[in-house]
Amino acid sequence: MAHLVAVCPVWARVAPDLGALPLRRRPDGFEAIAHAIVGQQISVAAADAIWARMGAAGLLTADGIATADEDALRAAGLSRPKARYLRGIAAAGLDWDGLRALPDDQAIAALVALPGIGVWTAEIYLKFALGRADAFAAGDLALQEAARAMYGLDARPGPAALRAMAEPWRPWRAVAARGLWAYYRLAKGREGVS
Repeated sequence: MAHLVAVCPVWARVAPDLGALPLRRRPDGFEAIAHAIVGQQISVAAADAIWARMGAAGLLTADGIATADEDALRAAGLSRPKARYLRGIAAAGLDWDGLRALPDDQAIAALVALPGIGVWTAEIYLKFALGRADAFAAGDLALQEAARAMYGLDARPGPAALRAMAEPWRPWRAVAARGLWAYYRLAKGREGVS
């Protein structure tokens, strides 16, 4: 946060209101990517409810997903595409340990090669599961909306514009994301990420 405050007067103005930013790390591997898949394009509350049902049904591991029938996946709240993505990822046999050693761009490329994983999901995984300090999911709508409000913009910046805004925040863009989500929570009264 000290870096953000030093490079940007807007961060200097809002940082005191944000309080301590939670790290929110989770163990890496299949469960972390499954959590990111579940959270794609739905609210935090809906994702949390589905995740709880998946946990209760034993569907948080690659083996659990691979051996579950379609009805069990649907009963947990997974859409057909998300169930298909999770089955494909479970079957892909990705070297999760090896992924840790890759530079950010190579780790993102390895993840995007899996079914159902786009850049947003890969960047969320790098941030929350691998703890990469510069991971930044510019396609995240809550980050875009927080940047719009925080910087007093007329319109929400798209992914390319938000990436450009975030360039001076390197190498701490993951901290900036936590700050933007905290600002979103303050401005909107709800979480932007689970």
